Amino acid sequence: MEPRKILLVEDEEGIINIEKAYLEKAGFQVEKAMDGNEALEQYTAFAPDLVVLDLMLPKKSGEEVLQSIKEQKDTPVIIVSAKSEEDDRVENLRNGADDYMVKPFSARELVERVRAILRRTPSREDEKMLQTADGRLRIDIESMRTFVEGKEVHLTKNEFLIVQTLFTHPNKIYTRDEIIEVTFGMDYEAFDRAIDTHIKNIRQKIEADPKNPVYIRTVYGVGYRAGGFDEA
Repeated sequence: MEPRKILLVEDEEGIINIEKAYLEKAGFQVEKAMDGNEALEQYTAFAPDLVVLDLMLPKKSGEEVLQSIKEQKDTPVIIVSAKSEEDDRVENLRNGADDYMVKPFSARELVERVRAILRRTPSREDEKMLQTADGRLRIDIESMRTFVEGKEVHLTKNEFLIVQTLFTHPNKIYTRDEIIEVTFGMDYEAFDRAIDTHIKNIRQKIEADPKNPVYIRTVYGVGYRAGGFDEA
């Protein structure tokens, strides 16, 4: 498994080097940035799993960096700051920060807070693989491969894209038109009943009993949704 990636954003060189050394010793891959503009450049280039972000930065403030990150993707962010007032902590947590550490703190505590957040955050590998609760069906998004009971089954490109659409949001009910629009785009010309044909073919390939499907369920009068995941 690839090491999780951490972006450190801190304008004090002594502090950032100590934090980097402790995180690398703990097995993380670490990059650093020392101002707000560099932070956003590194965020795009490095694609970190978590950002440790100081608020008092040159060129662009930590608050601005936090806002830009959260507008792009919900990457976990730990704010570090000398600002210890409750209002500062509450405001940044409301704005999307996942944790708030008041300086000074130990590098060991930072490592443990990073670990705690990442334990409940999917890795990049996890995001590329979808699996039903029973483990019988696995969908590899990156390689566009489908496995049933460990054996690969062949789905056409359109079939795979439909499965990807449904399984990426397993609690959402899709109409046929929505499946066409999300999967193929608004300009794709297809009759909505063509989706029924695709679904029938997919079920033949992935369901133990296609007449009583578990993984692609019909919601009568509406459309389809994914099944077989842990459901509330």
